Amino acid sequence: MAGLGERASYQQRAMGTLLIATVILGVLGLPVAVWFDLQILSERVLRMQASEASRIIDDIRNFYGSDVVGRVLQTPDPVMVTHNYRDIAGAIPIPATLSIELGKRISAQDGSVKYSFVSDMPFKGRESHHLDDFERSALSRLRANPEQPVVEVSGSLFDKNIRTAAPIVMGPVCVSCHNSHPDSPKTDWKVGDVRGIQEISVRQPILANIFSFKYSLAYLSLASLAGLVCIFLQRRQEKLIRGMNQELTEANDFLAGISTKLAKYLSPQIYKSIFSGQKDVAIATERKKLTIFFSDIKDFTTIAERLQPEDLTQLLNEYFTEMSAIALRHGATIDKFVGDAILIFFGDPETKGVREDARACLRMAVDMQQYMEQLNARWRKQGIDLPMRVRMGINTGFCNVGNFGSEDRMAYTIIGAEANIAARLQAIAEPGGICLSYETYALVRDMVRARPLEPIAMKGIKREVVPYAVEGLLGELAQRPQVIVEHVMGLDLFLDLDAIEHGEIDQARRRLSEALAALEMSRPKAKAS
Repeated sequence: MAGLGERASYQQRAMGTLLIATVILGVLGLPVAVWFDLQILSERVLRMQASEASRIIDDIRNFYGSDVVGRVLQTPDPVMVTHNYRDIAGAIPIPATLSIELGKRISAQDGSVKYSFVSDMPFKGRESHHLDDFERSALSRLRANPEQPVVEVSGSLFDKNIRTAAPIVMGPVCVSCHNSHPDSPKTDWKVGDVRGIQEISVRQPILANIFSFKYSLAYLSLASLAGLVCIFLQRRQEKLIRGMNQELTEANDFLAGISTKLAKYLSPQIYKSIFSGQKDVAIATERKKLTIFFSDIKDFTTIAERLQPEDLTQLLNEYFTEMSAIALRHGATIDKFVGDAILIFFGDPETKGVREDARACLRMAVDMQQYMEQLNARWRKQGIDLPMRVRMGINTGFCNVGNFGSEDRMAYTIIGAEANIAARLQAIAEPGGICLSYETYALVRDMVRARPLEPIAMKGIKREVVPYAVEGLLGELAQRPQVIVEHVMGLDLFLDLDAIEHGEIDQARRRLSEALAALEMSRPKAKAS
């Protein structure tokens, strides 16, 4: 577990460093890389434009030198300007022919810029040009609106081509020439008509410029590498955390199992106060006013001698289980089991006040005595004929309560003379009865009818203790459903009014009436005999 924690901590530090470096790279690296790449790209584009402009100017100069100046110098005759200048010595091209010839020269080389001068109505004898869809569409649109240039962008992601078409508008000189020339296909031109188009095509291979972004590509490569490293470290950290969570789950399950087992050795209130942090596991006590309950089974030794050890163990465990459930239901703190005796107290670690603690203890004792009748009836069905009669003593007074023992082993219990008084009261109680001290009786006198017994003296206690034997119930206790039990030869009666279902009351009443009638009929026979 420690190794996983150290590795996870190391991974966390590495992730933090890498994230800081990635953030710095992202904030500072990208603008710098883009700036350098824009400089390179701008320089590359400018060089390409300068190279193309130089090539075009060279083509124009060469054409002018060979086809204009050269032809003029070669002939002594007057210079003629005509469209078929090549067929006439000393003739030079008209502007349209000049544009066509320049387009051929500029477009003949493998450059990024091409130029063409085209028309759908060329002079007779001139080399025809096949118009493609773009050129036909451009002619049609420009004749409809000469002011709106036509642009087409085509190509793929890595190779873009842009074609633009501008109108060739007829001027007065052009109109006069074309309308009177014998080779003109049309003789009704007007000034402003669109005779054709001049097209410029620019090809830009994007793939060739990708490597102009070398700094951006380097930045993206580093960022991608940092991202992959982050993902790798994140996966490793996730795996480590998953392993830690698995170990924590197993450890929690183990501790939960251990705590559940330990809880069976402690009272629930003590268990909760320790595990919630309210109480520290250290030798410490405090003095509190508690109500102490002590119970013991009359003649348990005789019962134990008549039972097998297995049956005795089962019977005693069942008795302790049922009594503990009743005690916990009333909020009691179960101190310990001593043989067949039970020591319980109210007032620590939870209390509702001295008066209410005493009343809760009495309610618990009454419920225990009533439930003992059910247990005895159940045990009789199992073959145990001797009934268990429990004697109970209750006392209220100050005790020392807390952790007693050594640093290695301790017990949460009570110590004091008041606990001994509760044990003594139990000893003088009637089997199946409850005996109270005066201190307790004064707190619960509105709940019970009790008679005082002879005062008793105890070693270590200067005052005489006046016991009160509970004879009857008053108030809320008297209102509780009672359990009627009788067991003699020929009679086994157990009547729990709280357990009878409403629909079964008539049946119970009928069976009891039949039993009474049978007893009445058997009385004369008994006298006669």
